[in-house]
Amino acid sequence: MKKHIPNTITCLNLISGCIATYFAFQSKYEMALLYIVIGAVFDFFDGMVARLLHVSSPIGKELDSLADCITFGFAPSAMIFSVLNGNTCPLWLEPVAPYVPFFAFVMAAFSALRLAKFNLDERQALGFIGLPTPANALFWGSLIVGCGELMHGAVVLTLWLVIVSCYMLVSEIPMFALKFKTWGWKGNEIKYIFVLSCIPILLLLGISGLAVIIAWYVILSVINKLLTKK
Repeated sequence: MKKHIPNTITCLNLISGCIATYFAFQSKYEMALLYIVIGAVFDFFDGMVARLLHVSSPIGKELDSLADCITFGFAPSAMIFSVLNGNTCPLWLEPVAPYVPFFAFVMAAFSALRLAKFNLDERQALGFIGLPTPANALFWGSLIVGCGELMHGAVVLTLWLVIVSCYMLVSEIPMFALKFKTWGWKGNEIKYIFVLSCIPILLLLGISGLAVIIAWYVILSVINKLLTKK
């Protein structure tokens, strides 16, 4: 019986992603973000439970990637699609205006590619190479919820941000993970700076602060890489 518990939690992640997608297409962005966050909670616990119960399996790994592809790839792409759909495009984009919203789903494809790479990349045991899909999903969800009205008039900027996200997902930039081998300051400087700085950002900016936190996470990861090289 216990061997099915982690996969059940993973399936709850997948279902959360499906519900988030439904709300995204309904332009109910707050609810879509809520279910992406719920999916992220399930995603955090499925692997932990599998390790605690000693029931990790290849099928669980594949199921986890499939669930992540829906919750952190397709759902945020659906949110972007809804934002772009019906917006007024610049004159130079008018000939292809009906097709512009569908560009959002390119990010879903890159999310799937990033997840496939993660499953095969042995370098990502203690950190990440490229932006993790949950972080990317939280970036877009919080950005749309917090700045949705502004994004309705920024079609080109949104498209460029999609391109940047696609690049970051499959980039070779090392990203630190919030895994602590020890609780001391030495060796954990970047992690503590990140965690402590998240508090004032959220207090000042609210839900849209999540987008700033993800951007800050990327910047700190790049800084960490440069300092490590030295």
